[in-house]
Amino acid sequence: MEPKIATVSQINGYVKKILDHNIILNNVWIKGEISNFKHHYSGHLYITLKDEGGVLKAVMFRSSAQSLTFEPSDGMKVLARGRISVYEAGGSYQLYIEEMIPDGVGELYIAYEQLKKQLAEEGLFDEAHKKPIPQFPKRVGVVTASTGAAVRDIINVITRRYPMAEIVIYPAQVQGTGAAQSVVRAIEYFNATKEVDTLIVGRGGGSIEDLWAFNEEITARAIYASQIPIISAVGHETDFTIADFVADLRAPTPSAAAEIAVPSMIELRNRINIDQNRISQNVVGRIESSRLLLKRFKMKTPKDRIDDYNLKLDSLLKSMENSLKMKTMTLKRQFAEQTAKLDALSPLQTLSRGYSIPTTEDGTVIRSAEEMKKGMEFTLRLKDGSRECVVKGE
Repeated sequence: MEPKIATVSQINGYVKKILDHNIILNNVWIKGEISNFKHHYSGHLYITLKDEGGVLKAVMFRSSAQSLTFEPSDGMKVLARGRISVYEAGGSYQLYIEEMIPDGVGELYIAYEQLKKQLAEEGLFDEAHKKPIPQFPKRVGVVTASTGAAVRDIINVITRRYPMAEIVIYPAQVQGTGAAQSVVRAIEYFNATKEVDTLIVGRGGGSIEDLWAFNEEITARAIYASQIPIISAVGHETDFTIADFVADLRAPTPSAAAEIAVPSMIELRNRINIDQNRISQNVVGRIESSRLLLKRFKMKTPKDRIDDYNLKLDSLLKSMENSLKMKTMTLKRQFAEQTAKLDALSPLQTLSRGYSIPTTEDGTVIRSAEEMKKGMEFTLRLKDGSRECVVKGE
């Protein structure tokens, strides 16, 4: 049997197809240390990932590299996600990186992304499930630590903006082991008692580990199941947790959550004053218009109104007379034109030019000399009369 001979390109292409169709290698996280780092002028990143047992070439194209939040360098340990494929021209396989993060927070970050994707697919983030935040709450529930800047900021803002609202605080553990369970118990308590109109759930800023209670699945599902509208206020403006995506409204900070939860009394007073002024001006304007109308009505006596009607009647009569005159003139002109046309066609006009018309006794017009025999009597019609005639010869 003759051996099958393949080209280098065919082999490289075949290996590439095998790798490209491998489900595991199409989306894989790889942990390693950066070496031979090169930032190409095109924006692409070329690196080698290594560990104690081997090396792996990798490339991160500009479109993916633009999303990096850190500057890679040799010696940095990272987690890289991408696909393994073959660079056919070089005959080598490499990692095509789509996402890269510093090692250390990598496991938490991966867990965060996986849960975020799962809950999004289940519909927990959909806008259709978001509940409106009450405009004028009587009681605002706060789920956070009993001490710290977050609870103080929330109390200060609500007291200043809307002092008539009552603040109900549920001291919850917001960091460390058991924090997620503590937050869930607080949410469930408020839903069971129904004693508040709005809930603020959150804490101050911190690392991803500090905020992890708000990235737990049980926290997300408790927020989603809440019948009370929830405003999430976790961390700082740049921090996003799973709780932010599930909540009915996300606030960048605890202070901002308090501002969203209640209206401002000062703004309400200003709005009321503006509305009162607008209503007063409208009422005064209507009264003044009615007064002027009534004044004009009162100034006219019955005789004045009769005189007005007489003037209107005179005006209408004059208008009718003018219309009749115009119509009569038009008809006269048309009659004269038609009369002139008829007169032009009249036989009398022909007679006036010296012509005569011979007719028989019964009035038939004689049109030819052959019709006139010797001794025949006929009538000759002239311009100014007629004469009886006899034909003397043929």
